[in-house]
Amino acid sequence: MSRRSDIFIGLMSGTSLDGADAVACQFKADRVQFLGHEHLSYNLSLRKALLSLLTSGSDEINRCGQTAIQLAHFYAQVVKRLLAKLNLTPQDIAAIGVHGQTIRHCPQLGFTVQLNNPALLAELTNIDVIADFRSRDMAAGGEGAPLVPAFHACIFSGDSPRAIVNIGGIANVTLLKGKTVLGFDCGPGNTLMDVWVQKHCGLLFDENGRWASKGKIVGALLEACLTDPYFKRKPPKSTGREYFNENWLLERFPLLPSLNPEDVQRTLIALTAQGILSAIAQTQPDTKELFVCGGGALNPLLMQELQKGPYGVFSTSVLGVDPMHVESMAFAWLAYRFANKKAGNLPAVTRARGERILGALYPAY
Repeated sequence: MSRRSDIFIGLMSGTSLDGADAVACQFKADRVQFLGHEHLSYNLSLRKALLSLLTSGSDEINRCGQTAIQLAHFYAQVVKRLLAKLNLTPQDIAAIGVHGQTIRHCPQLGFTVQLNNPALLAELTNIDVIADFRSRDMAAGGEGAPLVPAFHACIFSGDSPRAIVNIGGIANVTLLKGKTVLGFDCGPGNTLMDVWVQKHCGLLFDENGRWASKGKIVGALLEACLTDPYFKRKPPKSTGREYFNENWLLERFPLLPSLNPEDVQRTLIALTAQGILSAIAQTQPDTKELFVCGGGALNPLLMQELQKGPYGVFSTSVLGVDPMHVESMAFAWLAYRFANKKAGNLPAVTRARGERILGALYPAY
């Protein structure tokens, strides 16, 4: 960390497996200035390789190593495109904070795996890389997730109790009330909807909820899903695709194959919304406002479902941050915190025994 820049790049690829987002941010005493964003979609071969690693299979070690190399080249490509867009050089950047691609998250077993090759990314970009943010929290007894609530508290706190909801593959909520910060994964976000539309329509996702809008909510399916004990479990808690997947749906509702596929999709939107609203009601019932970020913020039908709750519902764009930039900005912030020897976790959120500096440094030289 020999460079004296105050510009950090955050690099995030989430559980939706749609690609990677890179943002550049400038930091002044924890104040964040957004500089620019670049998105690059996964090509089909890389996405297929990543999907195959989400379930057990043969020769996983070789496939992990080879896919991590592909991923590092992909990350380097999006970083270089961002630098070119902003007319910056590698020497202008203090470090890249990269989350990696989660392929296993098993906090109940004490481990989490984010596919990554940060040493190669540093070599390809000539920029210091800070990675492996989750494992230090887990070593301290935490779940390693969610990590973004600390960043949400930094930039989104307000005068009245509010919730920041990130809807990616999994939905997580940050509850802000005065100096109190709570946060946890509250259930499925887009992951079940994406799996279902891919299976029946061959689409990566249901853009604007168009397919779901043709269906109707199946009350029995929604009720069966909501009986899962995860929704009632008190935080701290975190989850992933390992738990919420198509097999989970079949276990909850064996008659699933007999239902109209559009009705299932419409019900899955309601499930995501109900999981979020229930989590807020159980944990911070005096919440006044709900601000949404992540891909779910772009789904009008999902936003409409959230508006059935007793809260004002808005995109984080109302607070000055594009909903698609928030998570990547969080990892730029975590890299900044690491570089300045400041803790990045919140024990009340992750269950860790105390605050810890998160990440590991891979120098460019």
